[in-house]
Amino acid sequence: MKLILKISRTELRNLFYSPVAWFLFIAFLIQSAFFYCRVVQELAKWQTLSLQNSPDFEGFNRSLTQLVFLNPDGIYSNAISNLYLFLPLLTMGIISREINNDTIKLLYSSPVKTRQVVLGKFLALMIFNLLLIAVLGIFMFMGFLNIKNVDSGILLSATLGFYLLICAFGAIGMFMSSLTNYQIVSAIGTFLVIFILNRISGLWQQYDVVRDLTYFLSMRSRAVKMLAGLITSADVIYYMLITSMFLCFTLIKLKGARATIPWYRKAFRYCAVIAAVLLIGYVSSRPGTILYWDTTHDKLLTIHPNTQQVISEFEKGEPLEVTLYSNLLDGVYSRTSPAARNDYMWRLWEKYLRFKPDIKFRYVYYYDVMDGDSLLFKRYPKKSLKEIAEIQAEGNETELSRFKTPDEIRKLIDLSPENKRAVMQLKYKGRTTWLRTFPDTDFWPNEMNVSAAFKRLQMKEMPRVLYTTGNLERDIYKGGEREFMTHSINKINRNSLINLGFDADTISVDLRDIPAGISSLVVADPKTTLSALKEERISRYLQNGGNAYIMGEPGKQEMLNPLLAGIGVKLEEGTLVQVSRHEMPHMLNTCFRPDLYFMADAPGYAKLRSRMNNPKYRDTVKAMTPGAVEVQPTGQTDFTFKPLLVTLSGTFNKMGRLVTDSVAPVFNAAGGDIQKTPFTVFASVTRKLTDKEQRILVAGDADYLSNVRVAGNMIPVSFFSWMDHNKFPVYTPRPDPIDQLFTVSGKAAKVQSVFFIWVLPAVLLLLGSIILIRRKRK
Repeated sequence: MKLILKISRTELRNLFYSPVAWFLFIAFLIQSAFFYCRVVQELAKWQTLSLQNSPDFEGFNRSLTQLVFLNPDGIYSNAISNLYLFLPLLTMGIISREINNDTIKLLYSSPVKTRQVVLGKFLALMIFNLLLIAVLGIFMFMGFLNIKNVDSGILLSATLGFYLLICAFGAIGMFMSSLTNYQIVSAIGTFLVIFILNRISGLWQQYDVVRDLTYFLSMRSRAVKMLAGLITSADVIYYMLITSMFLCFTLIKLKGARATIPWYRKAFRYCAVIAAVLLIGYVSSRPGTILYWDTTHDKLLTIHPNTQQVISEFEKGEPLEVTLYSNLLDGVYSRTSPAARNDYMWRLWEKYLRFKPDIKFRYVYYYDVMDGDSLLFKRYPKKSLKEIAEIQAEGNETELSRFKTPDEIRKLIDLSPENKRAVMQLKYKGRTTWLRTFPDTDFWPNEMNVSAAFKRLQMKEMPRVLYTTGNLERDIYKGGEREFMTHSINKINRNSLINLGFDADTISVDLRDIPAGISSLVVADPKTTLSALKEERISRYLQNGGNAYIMGEPGKQEMLNPLLAGIGVKLEEGTLVQVSRHEMPHMLNTCFRPDLYFMADAPGYAKLRSRMNNPKYRDTVKAMTPGAVEVQPTGQTDFTFKPLLVTLSGTFNKMGRLVTDSVAPVFNAAGGDIQKTPFTVFASVTRKLTDKEQRILVAGDADYLSNVRVAGNMIPVSFFSWMDHNKFPVYTPRPDPIDQLFTVSGKAAKVQSVFFIWVLPAVLLLLGSIILIRRKRK
């Protein structure tokens, strides 16, 4: 050990008496200072301006730790991106210098073992790398001073990842230096090896044999996770293996130069090292063998505790099987192809494998189109489906023979209900369910979608929402702009009820009674008078404690008022009007009341709840209600009435016929018009029963849930969740970042910038020059 330390000390002396090491150290400092100070100075300036104009400024609504240190313009991201420019220059002479100066012969002739030489020199590199870490440590310390409640865990994880990475780069550089006497060639070789190991994860991914190998050797994917704040045993072992592998290569090379060894023995040693590294890497990266440490303050890289609870309800020893059906012709094959499998596995499933490592994965590749779909045949005229598939296969650099034909896939499974899109089928204890992909930027299902699919496998029955039919109500099976498909049964909307754990269907109450045990009944804008039988059955359902969502529209109040009388609510006559410069008078801007945000834990509700005590925010969350009537309590029952959506000032209730495409209507008290603030447009009606609370929603507008209005909005989901007593969906709310504010002003940040970018590097440059000049004189 003493010899290793002596060699290390000598190597460090050589490094610090070399202008290259000083140049790299100062250049790294300037780069780090530039990327840190630029972000801090800009954001601190805007925070200062925001506080001057709004003293209750709450922050940037983002984690400043991630923004300053880890985003693409941050200090760590750029340090790693430019690292390959620094390390080759540092390591290019670490072995070749001994060869060129003939000092290697002295080492060989001395009682020093080759491994001591290699370890001593590498220890010197590790110590120099700690100086680079110290540079980052300066800005970590400044981060603690400049950012309020900095997320220190992320910084520690990123620093560990950075250090392991530069040590691995150092080992690569040492090996390349041992291969040649020419330092420039060594530097270029190091650069090429680092470049290949950074990019190799994207090579030959379509081939099953090499996919796992190239992904294992990739450095970039490992660094990204540690930079984000997730430390895993597999990643730490990976960097240790890569470092050890190249150190062993260096040892084999130097021993081969010291003694005459046949080439096949050298080759065997290299292969043995590679095989050992791959074996250990494979074993250490298997699901169930990986240890995880999420260093983020709010455990953002770990699935939500609610999701963990769902996974814990799977029986131990009962495997979950996931089959991905990938269609060559569905337009998104590139996301589900074998070349994208590692992205599919590690981006989508790794966080669940952490808690259930016995998930089994299968893949079925096929080509087919829906019956009657002529789009591809128009794009490729006079081509058969097989010929079109061959063109697509060639474009995706794959063989058509690996895909099942339309006849084969149709015999295996009917994917028509899923429109033959990319979809996953989950199987558990004989039950199956679908987990869908979506035509948005995220593509893969989110945590709420996955949790809902898991619950479907665990439960015999899911909460059911039934929509009444028979009186021209809004239809969940139609795609028109006024209909209700999007929020209910639309399979390609990730926030639709069926993708969040609910079952949705229609019911003709005239033909059969309302079944017991449903989550809620929806009566949406009937346009004709309800039959006596239908009204009696719905009234009995409500009297027995059933939950419901009842919606009316202007001009049709009398269709629902007899039904609503039993729960102490009435839809008032007339149409609510809001004269606006930009919209027709029946297009109302309404605002949510605080009670709505306590209905469920939908995304964003926690922040809105925290703001309700501030009058500034009480009417800032608005909703457009095109054509609405007032919902008014009659006070004749034991139900509790709470307004959830109310109008803004200036709204009045227009009696009689409203013309929306002419001159603006005028308030006419003599004609029966009513003006007050506010009118209630949407309300909850509840009462306590023996074993539960009955929950009913009444709305004076049905368009809020229409296809054209709801889009991907999560607020309607919270309504159905509330009526289901928040059993579904499985919400995964995340708290706001704790580090949203700077403690430094814009002016102070500017002074910091000058010091770290100009003054400190100048001092180090002067110090380095003095040391080098004095060394040269000696």
